Amino acid sequence: MEIANIVYEQVKNFFGMAGAIDLIKSGNYNSLLTYKGITSFIQPILPIILILELLRGLLYKKFNVINYKIPFFSYVLNSILGRYISIGMTILCIGLFEKYALLHIEFTWYWLIYGYIIWEFAHFIYHYLGHKVRLFWCLHSTHHAPESMHLAISWSHFFLEGPYADVIRTSICILAGVPPPMLFVIMFIDGTWGSFIHIGDTVIKNARLGFFGNYILTPSHHRVHHARNPLYMDTNFCNLLNIWDKVFKTYQKEEANIIVDYGITRPMKPNSFLDAYFGEFIALGKDMYQAPGLVNKFLYLFMPPGWSHTGQHKTAKVMREAFLKSKN
Repeated sequence: MEIANIVYEQVKNFFGMAGAIDLIKSGNYNSLLTYKGITSFIQPILPIILILELLRGLLYKKFNVINYKIPFFSYVLNSILGRYISIGMTILCIGLFEKYALLHIEFTWYWLIYGYIIWEFAHFIYHYLGHKVRLFWCLHSTHHAPESMHLAISWSHFFLEGPYADVIRTSICILAGVPPPMLFVIMFIDGTWGSFIHIGDTVIKNARLGFFGNYILTPSHHRVHHARNPLYMDTNFCNLLNIWDKVFKTYQKEEANIIVDYGITRPMKPNSFLDAYFGEFIALGKDMYQAPGLVNKFLYLFMPPGWSHTGQHKTAKVMREAFLKSKN
């Protein structure tokens, strides 16, 4: 019976149904007009879409259970470790930096726009560093390891990536004057959309979203971000507003003649959770061990993935430039 209760609680938490169940039990539907009530009924939407995605995959014979192995084990491990560390780091950063905020703003719709633009900038910084600093890439690479795209990929993260991301994003937002209540609303919007953009092509084949794709980051943009094609690597770092990708020239649309090839460039054991979770740390350790001198060992920690002390770099920038040169 105790095991059944544990399973029930895990399922309820996964589907985000706790708030909705409590609301229905209370019978007080006035709370639907509040932030808490709205989020209670929005949270289950993405897990429900995931189930529909699985069913459509089965219907069109595109479902392969092995593709969900890495996200599943990542979710199980992160639900035990990463979630609580991430929440703790967010609260810690608010406490440390709120008194140093450059300005103080009210929670209004126009300041919410300001707050979201700041959040998107902070997200860009964290995400960019996750691709351009080898140590941070070790944390982020688990998310890119799967060689397919579906909603479950949004749960595929190394357990320390969330805390690392939230330290950067929370610190920047709080210092820029974003009040904590507004920050939590933005985090909810960001998390919801950030999961949705991983939706697979069994649900949305052409995910460019037409006119909206000119202004927001769509599932098509994020499919490009997860690609290991030379043209696509290290692009589209934003989450909802693609403004900062356009400012920093990392914006890349999905080309009709270049099919997205998902995964990372390092040879991996197919669908291996342990390789996806720890493989980049092992590869980094080997490079540092083999590098001559302390300086080169130190550089491997902070130079981009693909950097080599020999000068024979295979970074995303080098590969992209070589690809573009070959097309001219």
